[in-house]
Amino acid sequence: QVQLVEAGGGLVQPGGSLRLSCAVSGSRFSRYAMGWYRQAPGKKREMVATVTPSGSTNYADSVKGRFNASRDNAKNAVYLQMNSLKPEDTAVYYCNGFPGDFGSWGQGTQVTVSS
Repeated sequence: QVQLVEAGGGLVQPGGSLRLSCAVSGSRFSRYAMGWYRQAPGKKREMVATVTPSGSTNYADSVKGRFNASRDNAKNAVYLQMNSLKPEDTAVYYCNGFPGDFGSWGQGTQVTVSS
């Protein structure tokens, strides 16, 4: 079973930056497209960014131009660089497979954007 461990969240002021990381267990990581997702209180989980095995990316309109997803297949890791953060970016952020998840989710990492 794939295990996912997200890290890097925290409290940041509007306009600030954070870099999230996600460690993924398993030997087939380089074959999977990965996604970053987030869930705000009272809202459904939504896709934020995706990154293909070769590193091509796609973003939700709400974060386009501000977030940058990447991966390191040698380290079994994906990253999300978040710039120009807004209060509406406040959520728990998760990584998982895309479009289908791996059957379970990690604990996520809390991102809070507030002054």
